[in-house]
Amino acid sequence: MNRKIFIRTAAVLAAIPLSLAVSQSIAQTANVTLYGIVDVGVQHVTGVKGGSITQVASGIMEGSRWGLRGTEDMGNGYKTMFVLESRFEADTGGLSNRPISGTQLPDRLTAGLPPAVQAALNSAVGSSLGVNLPGRLFDRQAFVGLVTPFGAILAGRQYTPAFEISNRFDAFANASAASPGQLLSIPAGIDIRESNSVLYRIELKGFYGTGYYAFGESAAGTKNGRLVGINGGYQTGKFGVGLGYNERTNSAGLKSLNSLIGGANFDAGFANLFAMYGIIKEPNGATAPELRAGLIGGGVPAALVDSSILPRFLQDARLYHFGARVSLGTGTLTVGYSQVDDRRATNADVTSYGAVYTYPMSKRTDLNVGVTQVNNNANAQVVAGGNGFLGGVSAFGGKDSTSLQLSLRHKF
Repeated sequence: MNRKIFIRTAAVLAAIPLSLAVSQSIAQTANVTLYGIVDVGVQHVTGVKGGSITQVASGIMEGSRWGLRGTEDMGNGYKTMFVLESRFEADTGGLSNRPISGTQLPDRLTAGLPPAVQAALNSAVGSSLGVNLPGRLFDRQAFVGLVTPFGAILAGRQYTPAFEISNRFDAFANASAASPGQLLSIPAGIDIRESNSVLYRIELKGFYGTGYYAFGESAAGTKNGRLVGINGGYQTGKFGVGLGYNERTNSAGLKSLNSLIGGANFDAGFANLFAMYGIIKEPNGATAPELRAGLIGGGVPAALVDSSILPRFLQDARLYHFGARVSLGTGTLTVGYSQVDDRRATNADVTSYGAVYTYPMSKRTDLNVGVTQVNNNANAQVVAGGNGFLGGVSAFGGKDSTSLQLSLRHKF
């Protein structure tokens, strides 16, 4: 009996090196990596309806995430690659979140409307405010592609060209409440990522460029609901310039949100300097056909919807951002100023300025402290959020907001 047990045990032990060798061979061929970020902290925000809010928040500096990425070298400069990246909320364990102010809309979108119409509008639009409300497993990124000596072709859910430029020339890199993108969140001024997209990207001796097409996948026509974009630029260790453009059509095939973003950076020795300028326009609402149908179906007169409601959601704004990233020996200090000049009749101008200090506790973990002041004019109501969540809307038009954030970020 003991001999049989010994023989079986020896056979199992003998098989272990072989199985490990096979596993290692597969891993080396596929080169699959598990990676992620856990970013969670405490923030105190003023200016919201009902008073100040102190809360635990996920994604203050960078959205918490886990992902898989892999490559396979096919030889002769060709390789395949994939990325699957999922967001999660480190404070709740969920996949989605709501703004600090909940489903509240800016007053300028509802002012002067009958109470019943205001309620219908809040229900139709306010309920859609948030991040990843559909609960997609791989909401952040999901794509596969082929990399060649002549560029890469990727397909799936990917970042848009205009957003890539805004991220590159934002001194805060879209981190914290001080990022200029926080001023363009409700309604969204730049499409961040899009599903059903195909892109071509090339990088050569400091030059880079991307062509992007996201299919609307509508039976009404290929133009309906699509997003096209392009970017290009030049980057060295000393300086860089870039320009990106997104253009969306709504489900009716009408040109809607379009964003032109340009920027530059320069290493001045004592600091890395950043500047960005953007033109945001939306001549037809990105979700106007769906909103119109929903409101009319709920009993709101079509004439009121067309003449007094839908025009309120159109955009015409200019974005300005200046910032600096300073190395302090131990840690980095980033400061910045941002402004949105609203060219519409509402003139909802807003400015923000802030500072973030990042202290490296180890190679993979850092502590971040940030303060941001948002100044709203009479018709603006911006409350800044973080990289992974929307701030929302202040108590009333002209109500300013301050954000104090403390974040622990770990990368693996």
